[in-house]
Amino acid sequence: MALSREKVLDAALRLAGEHGLAGLSMRKLAADVGVEAMSLYNHVANKGDLLDGLTARVFESVPLPGPGPWDERLRALTHGLYTAFSRHPVVVRALATDAANPRSAGALKFIDAMFSALLDAGLDERGAARGYRSLIGLVFGAVLTETVGLSGVPDPSDLERAEPVVAWFQRSVTADGLPSLHRALPSLLDGDCLQDFEAQLDLVIGGLRASVG
Repeated sequence: MALSREKVLDAALRLAGEHGLAGLSMRKLAADVGVEAMSLYNHVANKGDLLDGLTARVFESVPLPGPGPWDERLRALTHGLYTAFSRHPVVVRALATDAANPRSAGALKFIDAMFSALLDAGLDERGAARGYRSLIGLVFGAVLTETVGLSGVPDPSDLERAEPVVAWFQRSVTADGLPSLHRALPSLLDGDCLQDFEAQLDLVIGGLRASVG
């Protein structure tokens, strides 16, 4: 079967997930798809184009909602991006460090759909840009918080500590010294990442709704 840009990018996305961005090389990618390294340049211009392309593939995988209320469309798009990034957290790291940008027509359609919902909410252009950044930041933070094993980030289970962090918090946070944190600590330690993301998304969308009256 003939090699295509899409097949190259999908293979690169898988390898980056397995070995991290630092472990993704043209040589390894060529071996994975069964060609000589030089043959890859028929499909990607360079390493930067490769990283941009695999990032764009993740954006393109998010289904675009049909017509409907702006908040329902915004929720579907944000949740879809969260789900896609959760499958490929290495892409979040690439975006956060500006190592990659989603340069493709499909990725731009996703971003356009986000802005369409925000503008339909009644926000002006500056407000829509702020809302977009807030939602993207929410997705990035949620994925990075709940995901371990990213390139350059040690797995917490591999690190030795004299005292587990939960035990340290429970010992250090006292009702006398830190009364508010002490009151909230059981809920904080019992938090579920997916539930937190849903609650945070509710807050952001609620704030956007309130900002336009």
